[in-house]
Amino acid sequence: MLRAQDRGWRGRLIWNAVFGIAFGYVEAAVVVYLRALYYPGGFAFPLKAIPTGMIGVEVFREAATIVMLVAVGVLTCRGRWGRFGAFLVAFGVWDISFYLWLMALVRWPSSLFDWDILFLIPVPWIGPVVAAVIIALVMIVGGCWLVMMESRGSGVAMTWQSFAAGVIGTVVLLYSFMYDTDATLRGAMPRAYPYWMLIVGTLGYIAGFGLLGRRSAPSDGNTVFGESQGAKLEGRSEEPPLDGKR
Repeated sequence: MLRAQDRGWRGRLIWNAVFGIAFGYVEAAVVVYLRALYYPGGFAFPLKAIPTGMIGVEVFREAATIVMLVAVGVLTCRGRWGRFGAFLVAFGVWDISFYLWLMALVRWPSSLFDWDILFLIPVPWIGPVVAAVIIALVMIVGGCWLVMMESRGSGVAMTWQSFAAGVIGTVVLLYSFMYDTDATLRGAMPRAYPYWMLIVGTLGYIAGFGLLGRRSAPSDGNTVFGESQGAKLEGRSEEPPLDGKR
């Protein structure tokens, strides 16, 4: 049964990754079109203003992107931690694939230290490509671990230490991407990126995964990709009837 479960979660994660790679191409194609329209001379900082209406379209497109990645996570697994892990894998693969496709299509970025607009919600995030890639790799590894744990019946549980580490890592990383409002909102050259924040934030995420508690089964009573508790009960022999006949 364990080998069958292993094949199940691995196969689903492979398709999860295939989606991320294909979706990364879609994202890269959109960016190629946008840069041809608004940055015909090449994408670089300081940022040039684009029409306000187009910014609104982009914000909703990015929101729709997150919804799609969440949906893939939900469809990949059954337990909440497995679904969260599958979402992380899809997000990480999508993000890295996006840059690989851009390199293939327009030879950009020329370096992992090139600056990019990483996200637009609630305000633009900017930072070097290497920051996005490192975070995506942590998401992929952590997500695979969560899916594997649940698929084998070894559920995980949130601890206050894990929650605190994750929150600290998130706050530090978000601040590192959004604090330079002169560059994101006023068209100035960006300040030097605080790489120490990238290190602290990444370590916070790693600690958050490592400090998760473990239990023998997920809280909803079901294993992921394995037999549910109901299925296990069906496998037990029934009590003999009172007359001794089966």
